[in-house]
Amino acid sequence: MTTSDRRVAATGRRARSLARRLALQALYRIQINPGPFTEAHQEFDQDPEAERVDRDYFRELLSAAIGRREEFDQAIGRFSEIAPPALDPIEHAVLWLGLYELQSRPDLPYRVVLAEALELSKRFGATDAHKFINAVLDRAAREWRPLEYAQVPP
Repeated sequence: MTTSDRRVAATGRRARSLARRLALQALYRIQINPGPFTEAHQEFDQDPEAERVDRDYFRELLSAAIGRREEFDQAIGRFSEIAPPALDPIEHAVLWLGLYELQSRPDLPYRVVLAEALELSKRFGATDAHKFINAVLDRAAREWRPLEYAQVPP
């Protein structure tokens, strides 16, 4: 891989990280102030920071989290000792995003999914939220990606 290729890959990873952050903010807003998906998408797509975001990935994340939130809440109920309605909105949104990526994006190593979710929870969540997020997503990864999970040493 050339230096130029590494730069492009790093820019792409950064754009995806920003897409996750913007999706987290939109999901938080939807939980606090419910409204149509299209309204939240438009509001955050026009954010000044959206210029540096992978917009297609932002839309994919937001659409999946909203469209499959009941499915993801059932998974949270299985992998967590805290019922989804009792979750902090930030933690809830981080879990929706992480569960979507674990389940639907096999191109992303599960360790990357966990690292991105932990970063979001450390930045926006409560003091020890990242520990809870890590435990829930680790349980999901163990069940949903058993071969990949078994290949990576603890």
